Amino acid sequence: MPLYYDDDQAMLADTASQFMGEEGAIGKQLRHWRDRNCKDGFGHGLWKQMAEMGFTGILLPEADGGLGMGHVEAGIVLEEIGRNLTPSPFLTSSVLAASALTEGSDDLRGRWLPGLIAGDSVFAVAIDEGGKHRPERIATRAEKSGNGFRLSGRKDFVVQGASADMLVVAARTSGSDSDADGITLFAVPKDASGMNHEAVRLVDSSMATHTSFDGVELDGDAVIGEVDGGRTILNAMLMAGRVGAAAEGVGVARGAMDMTVDYLKQRKQFGKLIGEFQALQHRAAHLYSEVEIARAAVVKAAQLLDSESERADLMASVAKAKVAKVAGLAVREGVQMHGGIGMTDEYDIGLFMKRERALQEFLGDQYYHAGRVAELNGY
Repeated sequence: MPLYYDDDQAMLADTASQFMGEEGAIGKQLRHWRDRNCKDGFGHGLWKQMAEMGFTGILLPEADGGLGMGHVEAGIVLEEIGRNLTPSPFLTSSVLAASALTEGSDDLRGRWLPGLIAGDSVFAVAIDEGGKHRPERIATRAEKSGNGFRLSGRKDFVVQGASADMLVVAARTSGSDSDADGITLFAVPKDASGMNHEAVRLVDSSMATHTSFDGVELDGDAVIGEVDGGRTILNAMLMAGRVGAAAEGVGVARGAMDMTVDYLKQRKQFGKLIGEFQALQHRAAHLYSEVEIARAAVVKAAQLLDSESERADLMASVAKAKVAKVAGLAVREGVQMHGGIGMTDEYDIGLFMKRERALQEFLGDQYYHAGRVAELNGY
């Protein structure tokens, strides 16, 4: 498959670029909500606008009211979100949670998907149980209780957990903590008794929670898929989220690079534009090539995911690892080439560095995914 967009995808890219550039701009969204110490970290008005554009249901089947598009298209939207540092629940709600909910029952989809499509609902995913992304080990327990389950345990760094109307929670229904089988996914409503959130503001000003479950009672209808059969759904959800996070990371790298190149064309030193210095030209050219390679890796991963290829999982980790490395390079080069002013809050380049750092940790950093690439290749 060619690593470029077809006509419809190019049109979507133009639409998303214009919308995010105007409505999702840094001054209008990120700085606005950050400076007001917003408890959600994003604007619900923008989320509603994204729904009106059809973005919130981009991955959902047409039968459920969505657009029936694929991960390439979701990545196009995410790249523009990253490029503008637009705070939104798109990745957690419309990619991660949506990917899991499509495997739910008719009743479950009917309960939760209309709110997502309309932009009235926000979802979160509660997977990790520690400072690092290690989904192989899940200790949170869901024990049989009457016709339902009793959920007990703790999840860490649940992005937008306190704002969410529903949390997709991975819990163990059988086996030991590190077993691959015995996992079940649950759709836990925000008003569930016994669920408590400890809110934390991340380095990029987004909000997350440490969420505890103290005997949360759930009925059988909360189960997504089959009891003890949630690992397959969890892996598919994580794969979609990793490709999506990589796509957003490409946008962060692009945004930082574009801002830096613009600065090189404006800033004068020793009577010359600093962009005329060959050393800086070489660094900018190298960065451009790295960003384009990272984007190609993300497009390939999304294409493989859409075609349900067996290689999609491998390529998702390749993309996540490559983008983390490249986005880190982009923001470091950006700050350095801006000079001292790059370390101040007056310029937006530092905001790209903060978002890159939070995004790298989300769903596994470059070292975690480099390790997965080695393992999936038999090492």
